[in-house]
Amino acid sequence: MAKAFENIRVADFSQVLAGPFATQQLALLGADIIKVEVPGVGDQARGMLTDGEYLEKRMAPLFLSVNAGKRSMTLNLKHDRAAEIVHRLVKESDVFIQNFKGGVIDRLGFGYEAIKEINPSIIYCSISGYGQEGPKAGAAAYDSAIQAAAGMITTTGYPENGPTRIGFTVVDMTTGLTAAYAIASALFRRQVTGEGQFLDVAMLDSALTQLGPLVANYTVAGAAPTLNGNASITGLASAEQFATKEGYLLLAVLLDNQIAALFQVLGQPDLIDDPRFATHQARLENYTALRSTLDELFLADTAANWVRKLAEAGAPASELLTVPQAIEQPQLAHRNVLLDLPPPQGLSERVRMVGAGFQSPVDTPGAEVPPPGIGEHTDQILVELGYDVDAIAAFREDEVV
Repeated sequence: MAKAFENIRVADFSQVLAGPFATQQLALLGADIIKVEVPGVGDQARGMLTDGEYLEKRMAPLFLSVNAGKRSMTLNLKHDRAAEIVHRLVKESDVFIQNFKGGVIDRLGFGYEAIKEINPSIIYCSISGYGQEGPKAGAAAYDSAIQAAAGMITTTGYPENGPTRIGFTVVDMTTGLTAAYAIASALFRRQVTGEGQFLDVAMLDSALTQLGPLVANYTVAGAAPTLNGNASITGLASAEQFATKEGYLLLAVLLDNQIAALFQVLGQPDLIDDPRFATHQARLENYTALRSTLDELFLADTAANWVRKLAEAGAPASELLTVPQAIEQPQLAHRNVLLDLPPPQGLSERVRMVGAGFQSPVDTPGAEVPPPGIGEHTDQILVELGYDVDAIAAFREDEVV
């Protein structure tokens, strides 16, 4: 069965995380992603947060995590002859994506208007920190800076210790998903209208979409987020983290029937008739009493046992798992969320990467090939673009590729 984007070619000039994560989502659904990289250096992410063999081979785990299923060609975009190759690539592509710092891509001659002249139906996606227009357009941005600018960091942490950044690159990944969604929407629109378009994807905008409920709580009700540590935004003690005899668990018990199930599992069914805990409002008003009661009761058994018992009773809860523990869950193996790929160029071991966040019986997303080495497919792609062996040799001699 053909995958959704099997006949789509993407000229991918992005690097590090947001752009590559976006194009990997398309690759997992069959798109031909041609990753254009700097000769000898490649994507910046190839050398980030790593050392030893992974640094030497320019195969950092950060890079591997968002580049499965792609092909790589090298191209010196500052060389006079680079434009010739870009033009051919653009003519054969459906999507052009880039995340250069504001103004750089235009100075290189590959801004939207220039690319549109070559291929009027192209979908051109530009990813930046703050967007292409406005007071901060063109400003450099990284994930943590956007977390701060979006107000994310001031929603996390304890009052006594101050705000704390989110412990992973949530803005980059959210922006990547936003870009992939925007591109998919534009491709659908083009199928109907025949028209290409420009997509302006901003990290700040993407971050704000994740804060939507908190923003609305302020704009509508005037309640600004505060630092509540591990306390639930619901204000309920039954939706928080608890220490147990062994390990921690996170409760998400909100409804009356779930509360009744919780008290039953804890061996205290009569608590549902306690006026302090009998209604949602009462539980809000008697937060401290409920919290101290649950703290004491959960110490009687392990997190694993509590979670099993609560699941059987229909009360939502989970152990607090580490990342190594989380990825070994049988549920993930059942759903094939993790990709098991052949060794990338220069490495000797297979690599295990996260794939797509959904399944489909018709065209399940996935990849068969590992992230590419720097320029691993340069000659192959140039041949597809119509260049012969002599022309490719000349490009190499002139250090165009």
